[in-house]
Amino acid sequence: MAVLTAESTAGATRRRRPFDISNSTLAVAAACVLAFLYVPIATLMVFSFNANPVTKLPLTEFTFAWYEKALSNPDLMAAVWNSVVVGLCAVCICIAIGVPTALALDRYSFPGKTVFRRLVILPITLPGLITGVSMLTMFRSAGIELSLLTVIIGHGTALTAIVVTNVFARLQRFDRRIEEASADLGARPLQTFWYVTLPNIKSALIGSSLISFTLSFDEIPVTFFLTGRDNTLPMYIWSVIRRGITPEINAIGTIIVGISIILILVSVFIMHEDNQRAGPVRK
Repeated sequence: MAVLTAESTAGATRRRRPFDISNSTLAVAAACVLAFLYVPIATLMVFSFNANPVTKLPLTEFTFAWYEKALSNPDLMAAVWNSVVVGLCAVCICIAIGVPTALALDRYSFPGKTVFRRLVILPITLPGLITGVSMLTMFRSAGIELSLLTVIIGHGTALTAIVVTNVFARLQRFDRRIEEASADLGARPLQTFWYVTLPNIKSALIGSSLISFTLSFDEIPVTFFLTGRDNTLPMYIWSVIRRGITPEINAIGTIIVGISIILILVSVFIMHEDNQRAGPVRK
């Protein structure tokens, strides 16, 4: 019996070995992909603390001087502020258009609904180059001068699909009987939406808004075609690095990377927690 047990254990070990090798291969492949994606970002961060004004090896002293210089640059700070304004306004447009659109897709049946769902996500699937040229042509034809307003409209148009898809997915898991109970208790439709529906889609709304803001903040193709005299941060960086990468750009880039990572992690956490609490998708 002991011999049979030992043989069966050895056989089970041999059968598990290919699975272990497969896991190791996947781990190495995943590590290579992560290195390919994030080593350049890590390099940017390392050189932002390097005292050498020339971005090259070897590294010299550790310093925060480039951060101080970047944060005291008035043109750079103006570009940062413009990017924040554009991002916040674009998020407002996304919410104003995206939430009613998601509600319409979830609650109503109308001719061409399937085609409409596909067309709603088209702006974000199109290359930014096409979106930028299209909107530039439209604004030129209408005689509208390029400015931060045109950039805001362009970003809002391109990113609305993010809010639509996330809110629609959350509404598919929303128990409509709660709304019916609210109506039975005498609540008006607006009250039901404000006190019942909105709290239930709040997580998806916040998460998609954070993602939209992050994408708007560092968007270049659409901004390139629609910006006027006022620079956003990506356009300022692009104009500066044509003359060479400076340590200040490394510093501000590191700050942007840190903020972007925080916003994306918060949005992913919020939507994950919301999906855990939500029920199955409504048939």
